[in-house]
Amino acid sequence: MPSMTLDSNAVKNAVCPSGKNRFDLYDTAISGFILEVRPSGVKTYFLRYRDAYGKQRQQKIGDTKSITFEQAKSVAQTLRAKVVLGENLVIKKHTIPTIAEFVEEHYLPFIKQYKRGWKTNVSTLRNQVLPEFGHLHLDEITHTSIMKFHYGLREKGYSAGTANGSVSMLRYMFNLAKKWDISGADKNPATGISFFEVNNNRERYLTPQEVQHLNVAIQSSENTQLKYIVALLLFTGCRKRELLDAKWEHFNIERRCWYIPTTKNGKPRHVPLSDAVLDVLNQLPRFNRCPYLVPNPQTLKPFNTVYYSWNSARCKAGLSDVRMHDLRHSFASFLINSGRSLYEVQNLLGHSQVATTQRYAHLSQETLLDATNAAFKATGWS
Repeated sequence: MPSMTLDSNAVKNAVCPSGKNRFDLYDTAISGFILEVRPSGVKTYFLRYRDAYGKQRQQKIGDTKSITFEQAKSVAQTLRAKVVLGENLVIKKHTIPTIAEFVEEHYLPFIKQYKRGWKTNVSTLRNQVLPEFGHLHLDEITHTSIMKFHYGLREKGYSAGTANGSVSMLRYMFNLAKKWDISGADKNPATGISFFEVNNNRERYLTPQEVQHLNVAIQSSENTQLKYIVALLLFTGCRKRELLDAKWEHFNIERRCWYIPTTKNGKPRHVPLSDAVLDVLNQLPRFNRCPYLVPNPQTLKPFNTVYYSWNSARCKAGLSDVRMHDLRHSFASFLINSGRSLYEVQNLLGHSQVATTQRYAHLSQETLLDATNAAFKATGWS
């Protein structure tokens, strides 16, 4: 019975001796924590223990390709504590769902019924939440593990808002699970996690020169739809999801109008189509029996996200700090700097309150100087 203090390096270097069907390495730090190594190279974590009746049992934790050593160690510690307290892990396994099972069977069916932006939730689940917690049962997720996950997202380069959103989603899921009497959701481990401070009032808009740099970069993107998406966002000031979900049936080319049936504030609105927008619409590829304006060419469905192609393009253009939502900011600032009123900008952006529009009404230094000079000329001073 080979034993040692397991760590990530020991796991990486472990091999199955020639002629054996499997090789078990026992951890000296956590009783019963085992790394099983197969001749094929597959390595799997287990917890071996004796139940309340003295019968030896083995609980699979996960393979090394699915979870990290630290994750496996954390689960092993949690399971070991349950064994010591006399819990029956066999019963728990069948009655308490994993996060992945809960999401598939309960959470997604629920939010699809009422949440217009549920596809954004799917992206967060797939990219952040499920890789970390999907394999764990609800009662195996701890406050500490979520806190480490929260800080880990920031270390990976995710924004404060994205990191906070992932934790907020976990908190909401556990609240729903408790409300629905799902086994294992007696406590909400995401409660009490302090969110990172988010400055949503960051002012960033593109200059005409930056627009040209971005235009060059998107032309060579592997995502052939990106150049149309970016152009339409910049020329209409619409929200990203409004465009990605847009259908041809909502465009009246003759009247030069785009009807958006549901917006962020829950009300429909009409967007006038400029000459530049009409030019882009005329260039858009059409797909047989596909109702969407800028669909994913592979699925003919709306994109869940275009982040990766957008990120590549903005970095190539030297604009790594520019968010896709900043195209909407830029649309507003170009309007203001061309002399349009806040009332006009408010209507074009679809804001219900002019106070919201003022956030987008960035006046360039050149515009302010022109205004100052105009005031001087009006005085008649000589």
